[in-house]
Amino acid sequence: MKEKEIMLGNAAIARGAYEAGVKVSAAYPGTPSTEISENLIKYPEIYAEWSPNEKVAAEVAIGASMAGVRSMCSMKHVGLNVASDPLYTASYIGVNGGMLMVVADDPGLYSSQNEQDTRLIGRSAHVPVLEPSDSQEAKDFTKLAFTLSEQYDTPVILRTTTRLAHSQGTVELCEREEPADKPYERNMAKNVMMPASAKGRHIYVEQREKKLGEDAASLEINRIEMGDTKTGFITSGIAYQYVKEVFPEASVLKLGLVYPLPEKLIRDFASRVERLIIFEELEPFIETFVRSWGIACEGKDLFTLQGEYSANMLREKLKNEKADRKPKEAPARPPILCPGCPHRSTFYVLKKLGLHAAGDIGCYTLGAVAPLNVVDTTVCMGASISVLHGMEKACGREFIKNWVAVIGDSTFMHTGINSLENMAYNQSTGTVLILDNSTTGMTGHQDHAATGKTLMGETVPALSIYQICRSMNIEHVVEVDAFDTKELERVIKEETEREALSVVIVCAPCALLKRQVFPYKVKALPEKCKKCGMCLKPGCPAVTKREDGTIKIDDTLCNGCGLCVQLCSFGALEKYEKQSS
Repeated sequence: MKEKEIMLGNAAIARGAYEAGVKVSAAYPGTPSTEISENLIKYPEIYAEWSPNEKVAAEVAIGASMAGVRSMCSMKHVGLNVASDPLYTASYIGVNGGMLMVVADDPGLYSSQNEQDTRLIGRSAHVPVLEPSDSQEAKDFTKLAFTLSEQYDTPVILRTTTRLAHSQGTVELCEREEPADKPYERNMAKNVMMPASAKGRHIYVEQREKKLGEDAASLEINRIEMGDTKTGFITSGIAYQYVKEVFPEASVLKLGLVYPLPEKLIRDFASRVERLIIFEELEPFIETFVRSWGIACEGKDLFTLQGEYSANMLREKLKNEKADRKPKEAPARPPILCPGCPHRSTFYVLKKLGLHAAGDIGCYTLGAVAPLNVVDTTVCMGASISVLHGMEKACGREFIKNWVAVIGDSTFMHTGINSLENMAYNQSTGTVLILDNSTTGMTGHQDHAATGKTLMGETVPALSIYQICRSMNIEHVVEVDAFDTKELERVIKEETEREALSVVIVCAPCALLKRQVFPYKVKALPEKCKKCGMCLKPGCPAVTKREDGTIKIDDTLCNGCGLCVQLCSFGALEKYEKQSS
């Protein structure tokens, strides 16, 4: 009997890559895909890395595939936007060793700036898309993806969602396959995408896609489960689980290959049911194809385009039933920076100086919410610097004299470098704050090129953000301690008054890093408190009011960063050394 294990969907994908004989994996951390790579390092047979961004990760996987081994890259849905450039051309090139792109969509916007549907990019790039519905399928489909990749000479996308990536299920473990490395053969017509080559490969891609669509009807992962023929559902992914829970008696066409779609199989299924309903999250992807084939169906006329689907949605929309067990409403938990977060002092100073911030993607996006309310814009990775540059070029120095760009160290290494290069090259003025907390904080403390550690735990020379900025011939580059608020205020005020490009690197480790040890706590001395509320302005959750209006410190939350102590002019807050445990 084979061994079984309860696994997250992401862990199951990593296991599938191991069992499929993958040798190279590259990724950039992004919720909900991050744990794939973090689980891959359990398997020493696989080389796994954090790349600077998703474009680079895709190119690493393409190179490994060209060299003849099975490879993969992993990212969240917005990361695929960054990786689309190599993806579209990799579709023309095809593969040598099998290549998989795992892309995690985020219906419901749990940790993303938009909802988008990876199936649409798969169609546009002419790349097949698989979608598992549980952890077992996550492992199995990962393995199948490499078989299809090599059989049809194409990269393959495995599309997951937040619900699948972070839910657990039983997975049957198998031994690792060891497919022979494919020999590299020089082939300019296939691998060098100049116009003459690309024209021929485009014809090949169309033929490949047509063949795969025809073969899809016989793939085991596309299956008909006949039941009551009054209602039939076409569904895929996690939505399949909701259909089976609410309508166990209904007929279901479960699609594992969601692009290209098996037209023949869909027509056959539609002819056998009286009412055809397509239940799919996000875009009407399957529905659009089905309607284009002249098949009557229902879909987005019943269900929303926005957000995450659920079993309760099916009950309410199709059975006119309220949920049998409606969960109790959880108390609201507003997003807030952690106690001891170095970003808090930066945003406090920016607010005190009356500055606006062009923001970026990271923990520091929370500078947009109360009580800090400093971040005015957030677009995508690296955009803060480019947005500030665009404002300056549009409206001049006078417009941006009360603005800064704010970006984290990992995001700076991701795409901020290019944006800063653009400011320097095009002679922009303005101040860029790089909030260096020595990690990729929002996705769970992953390393990057400026931390000195690789995904596989190797110690390497850390790139210097300071030297990178200086290498762009930026004259004014300053490093400052995030918790030295007086110096931070002086530096920011001085740099924003310059009619030149300047960079302020605000340094202090993330409060949650294991190596970050706070030797102090803060205690309140209520007899000295004047109830002025200055210590409350940064919004630290460890600092609250008593009923009489004096301040109290929650000792279980306090990290002893001392920001509140600096803000109290009356000695009502005091740092003390923690007792060693």
